[in-house]
Amino acid sequence: MIPRPKRVTPSPAAVSLKGFEKAGYMHYYQFNIGDYVSHTRHLSPIEDIAYRRLLDAYYLTERPLNSSLTSVARQIGMREYEAEINLVLQEFFILVDNGWTSSRADKEIAHYKSKIEQASRAGKASAERRINGRSTGVQPTNNQEPITINQEPKIPICPPDGEPADKKLPSCQHDAVIALYHKHLATLRRVEVWNDVRKGYLRQRWREVAEELSKDKEIEVADVLTWFADFFEHIASSKFLTGKTSGKDARPFTADLEWILKPSNFAKIVEGKYHGPN
Repeated sequence: MIPRPKRVTPSPAAVSLKGFEKAGYMHYYQFNIGDYVSHTRHLSPIEDIAYRRLLDAYYLTERPLNSSLTSVARQIGMREYEAEINLVLQEFFILVDNGWTSSRADKEIAHYKSKIEQASRAGKASAERRINGRSTGVQPTNNQEPITINQEPKIPICPPDGEPADKKLPSCQHDAVIALYHKHLATLRRVEVWNDVRKGYLRQRWREVAEELSKDKEIEVADVLTWFADFFEHIASSKFLTGKTSGKDARPFTADLEWILKPSNFAKIVEGKYHGPN
C-alpha cells in the first residue's frame, strides 16, 4: 500500500502549462458538470483529482499519456498516489502501444482543430475581401461560445467510459465472462483472484468488442457474451495457447485470463498469430 500524507490540498489546475502556450494546443474544453458527476460519483477525492488532472494533461498535450505509471504520476504532480492513478487509468482510458488513450478526448481535440482551421480560412477570406473589395460567403467563427447555467454544451465532456453519453453500450459482465472462460478453456488456469487490474483489462476489452459490434446494429449484453464465447473457443483451437506444444524455451506455455486480456496479446489472438502450424 502506497503511504498517504495526512493532508492533501491538490487542485485540478496544477498540471503545468509551461511549453504549451503556443497557438494550436487546447487551452479549454467544454465541461458538463452533471455528466461528469454522474460518471465519477464513485471515485474517492484523490481519484477524482487524479482523473481531472489526467484529462487536463491529455487535452493540453493532445497526445496519449505515458504508458509508465511513474511518469504519468510525476507529470500530473501526484507521485505519492500511483495506486489511485492506476485505478483511474484502467477504468477511464485504454492502453495502446504508444500510451493511454481516450477516444472521446481524441474526438474533442479533432473538433477543436477543425474549428481552428475554419477560423483560419475565414480570416484569410476576410483579408482577401478587404484587399480585393469583394464579398465572400465564408464567415469567421469563434473558438469558444459562451455557456450559461441554463444552456447545455453542444458536446459533453469526455465521459469516463471514453464514449459520448448518448451512446448506449452494455455494461461489462465480469462474472459471465469468467464463467465462459472456465467453460470453454477448462484446461487453463482458473481465475481465483479478480483484482482491480484484471477488472480494468476486461472492461477495456469488453468496450472495444461492444463498440465494434454496435457499428452495424444496436446490441445487448448477450451479443457481447456470444462474441467472448466464440473468442474462447478460438483460443481452445490453439495448441500453443493451451500448452499442447513447446515454446521457444522448449517448455509448454499455458495462457491465463489476465494474459489473454492484455491489449497486445488480445489483438494477436484475434488476428490468429498463435494459430500457426503447431
